[in-house]
Amino acid sequence: MLANLTDFDLRLIRVFLAVVDARGLTAAQAALNVGQSTISTQLSSLETRLGFRLCERGRGGFRLTAKGERFAMSARRLLVAANSFCAEAANMDRQLVGELNLGLIGHTPFSQNARISDAIARFRQRDQAVRFNIQIRSPGELEEQVLNGKVDIAIGYFWHRVPSLDYTALFIERQYAYCGARHPLFERAGEANAVGADEAAACEWAWRSYPLPEAQHSTHERNVTAIADNMEAVALLILSGHHLGYLPVHFAKPYVDGGLLRAVNPAALRYDVTFHMVTRRAPHAGDIQRAFIDDLRAVHLNEMAPEAAL
Repeated sequence: MLANLTDFDLRLIRVFLAVVDARGLTAAQAALNVGQSTISTQLSSLETRLGFRLCERGRGGFRLTAKGERFAMSARRLLVAANSFCAEAANMDRQLVGELNLGLIGHTPFSQNARISDAIARFRQRDQAVRFNIQIRSPGELEEQVLNGKVDIAIGYFWHRVPSLDYTALFIERQYAYCGARHPLFERAGEANAVGADEAAACEWAWRSYPLPEAQHSTHERNVTAIADNMEAVALLILSGHHLGYLPVHFAKPYVDGGLLRAVNPAALRYDVTFHMVTRRAPHAGDIQRAFIDDLRAVHLNEMAPEAAL
């Protein structure tokens, strides 16, 4: 059984993970730049050190044992921790050292992604050695990960409020009701009040699977004949010509420019969504998180206005 971890053990662990990632010894040869027999010998050495078999390998193919699967997960955590330790030790004289975990929802307006990039650029000018980890998740998943500490800062549209989280408004996204080129309203859509709100409300609608309180008076529930959990799916339903539906202006723009979509009645059928920065309540915030929050706020000054209408 492995009692003391040596440099040799770490090399064997890296070989093992390379084989796991390649899904076999043969495929791992190119990545490791050694022959199959050498890799097999190294795996056997690691198994001897551990006292159990990690994988089945041979004519029947490559397959991890149950213990091998568990060991692979533990080994990955070990290497991540070792790499983080080396980075911190090499930059111990820096003011900010560590990791920052950011969570975003998908299809944020390009202009706002640019603001986030500006915040990262400002942060990088600080005396720091910080590794950024950025992931794209749904709003509910982001809130859960902020709560359990896996995400430090989340940015997105959140339709409810978790008491132990702080929500800071960053910017506003405008959404219009759209129809596709095959829809009977398409020819009149977009003209000044050519399509009344009541006429649009009587049509079939595609709706989001999560609450949109800002748009709840657009139609009656009986006219919502399609449900989708993301805007790509809503767009497909609208493009079919059988449904009206709301989309962010920036997301719909390529379809509008291509003559595939039109805003039904921009003056009446629209709503604004406020995007928030979400963090755990103090005193959870560390120096890295506080510094990046300051940079986010700086680049979003005077940004609390809807994006320009098409």
